[in-house]
Amino acid sequence: MGLFRFVAGLALAAGLSFAAATAGAQEGAPPATATLPSAVPSAPAAAPAAPAAATAETPPPRIPAGHFAKRPAFWNTQLSPDGSMLAFMRENKGKTTFVITETASGKMVRALLADPTDELSWYTWVTNDKLLLGVSTPGKFFDEDARYTRLILVELASGAMTRLFSRSKVLEADNVVHIAKDGSYVLVAIQQTVYDYPSVQRHELKPDGKITTVQSSREGVWNWTTDDDGVVRMGTGWYEGKLRVYYRASAADELKLVAKIREGAEDDYFDTLQIVTGSDEGYVLAPGENGRVGLRRFNFATRQVIETVFEHPDWDIDSVTLRKGKPYAAYFTADRDEVHWFDPEVAKQYRALRKALGTGEVWIVSRADNDSRMLVYAGQENDPGVLYMFDPAAKHMQEIAQYRPEIDFRTLSAPKPMQYTARDGTVIRGYLTLPRGREPKNLPLIVMPHGGPFGVRDKLEYNDEVQLLANRGYAVLQPNFRGSGGYGDAFYQLGAGQVGRGMQDDIDDAMDWAVKEGIADPKRVCVVGASYGGYAALWAVLRNPERYRCAASWAGVTDWNKMLRYDNRYLTSKASKSWQARVRGEKTFDLDAVSPYRLAGQLSRPVLLAQGTTDTIVPMSQYNLFEKASRSAPVPPQTLVIEDEGHSFSKPESAQAWYEALDAFLARHNPADAAPGGAVAETVAAGEAGPAADKGAAPATP
Repeated sequence: MGLFRFVAGLALAAGLSFAAATAGAQEGAPPATATLPSAVPSAPAAAPAAPAAATAETPPPRIPAGHFAKRPAFWNTQLSPDGSMLAFMRENKGKTTFVITETASGKMVRALLADPTDELSWYTWVTNDKLLLGVSTPGKFFDEDARYTRLILVELASGAMTRLFSRSKVLEADNVVHIAKDGSYVLVAIQQTVYDYPSVQRHELKPDGKITTVQSSREGVWNWTTDDDGVVRMGTGWYEGKLRVYYRASAADELKLVAKIREGAEDDYFDTLQIVTGSDEGYVLAPGENGRVGLRRFNFATRQVIETVFEHPDWDIDSVTLRKGKPYAAYFTADRDEVHWFDPEVAKQYRALRKALGTGEVWIVSRADNDSRMLVYAGQENDPGVLYMFDPAAKHMQEIAQYRPEIDFRTLSAPKPMQYTARDGTVIRGYLTLPRGREPKNLPLIVMPHGGPFGVRDKLEYNDEVQLLANRGYAVLQPNFRGSGGYGDAFYQLGAGQVGRGMQDDIDDAMDWAVKEGIADPKRVCVVGASYGGYAALWAVLRNPERYRCAASWAGVTDWNKMLRYDNRYLTSKASKSWQARVRGEKTFDLDAVSPYRLAGQLSRPVLLAQGTTDTIVPMSQYNLFEKASRSAPVPPQTLVIEDEGHSFSKPESAQAWYEALDAFLARHNPADAAPGGAVAETVAAGEAGPAADKGAAPATP
């Protein structure tokens, strides 16, 4: 069951023709994508119609956890610049294969097997016959866990996979600052040794390609920016409490120090998008007078805003795409991803696609440079969606694959926006998903904080884990606590130094809101999360065990001091300084005070502690530290270790293992179904008594 049958009539009425195809029906068939890191979100569509398959009196059927874990046969799909080929990832006998096929025929061009120790972070087409892959590999650096990043060049003609900067012993070697338009070379900011600041290296894009230095390092400079022709024009970096800015107008000029900006100054932030060749002007993302990040035309010589090109009154601009040196689209997130198109014809095309597909979300995932072919995703927060190949000239759209073909999307729950006021008066927004077929009163509640934590946020989008939990009968609450992105600089700054403190208060206050509204049973609340959300889950039952019945953590941070040292080994100096200051807050604050490992021996609530062994974002040592410290706790954690899995799930078997473990854990310790009179139908294990806190109990301080 999928969108195709649901929307075909609408599509034909709008003048498009559809053809259905089954992904994986033949070798090299066009792929679907499971995760869309380069996806471009569309403008908002009308709210989806109310689901028809389940009523308030009839709960939907139980959907197997494996259905939510299922992935299409292909993922991470991108069209080549001319649209003649597709690149994608595919699982083959337990190994991830990088595949390139012809778009028209589906004939395989190349199937390449990467090193199993590498985790693919990103890839991009350079030309029609070359691609660059960014990979990370776990390792040791001065006896500490670290991750090494590298570039891999893929040449289609020969099938050769060449690791660039292979002889370098530094951690970060994938910071691309420019790719030549003809694909002949790439410029990368890289340290010559671990004791140097980064210089800019030119690497010819061919096996044994020549490496030359085009810009030497400068004291304090960690970030280099080029113009459209690859001329290094600007360098920035924090040094002795000030942001140093070096700039030059052209390749013939000397790079000069033009500013030392003290931290906290009004002009200490701008994200450079482009410096125009032959000009001192370009485009940046920078906050305006109201604190909203907007698109500005900027003079880099004078560091002055010339013009505000686009600023939304309510939301930060997340990213901007430029085409032919001009703004093409500005993306922002309200309750869902939205876009402002600068070209009226493009906006018209998107409106036609939304009308044809009749769904809440339409994204052009990838397109040919001449727009001859496009990959189009259609779905919404309670529909996993469908991937299509669209031929604009022929007005023909072919279904390539459904994202979760085993799931009847009409039985899923629709998340809704909500907001509450935190204890200090801050308004917190978030999303509530209610189980179908159950009265929204005294429900078991799962609070699910997002990862990040800074600059990240939840939004209206399809989420397997949320839908799994709602299908099991839980209400799911996703609070965008202080420090989350998209709500303006003031809200973002509220998160500084509030890890485990103000951010955690917001999570507690989310629970109180749900209880006060009568939605949640205060004795049946668990916290579930991944990455920072996993940390927040662990910290919830350690800081306030009287509040929560249980917690489940995937890849959660357990020791902030070790985590910051780990991050420092692969972040640039500017990013590392900003990240550490944001996490720690006051320079004298001891992060052990908010690190779960410190209190692990006191654990008194059931915890599911899970991790992948090849995680390069939160290393396995974080799991090991907590697991060892909690062995003698009154209630030791239930553990799940998934071999050869990273920070996010690369294999459906891994996702299924987590979902099934989480499902069983919650069924045991916080069952969704209650006996008459509100008593929990199944008690937790002996010695694991559930929380007995009164409704709205005040939290303890760490």
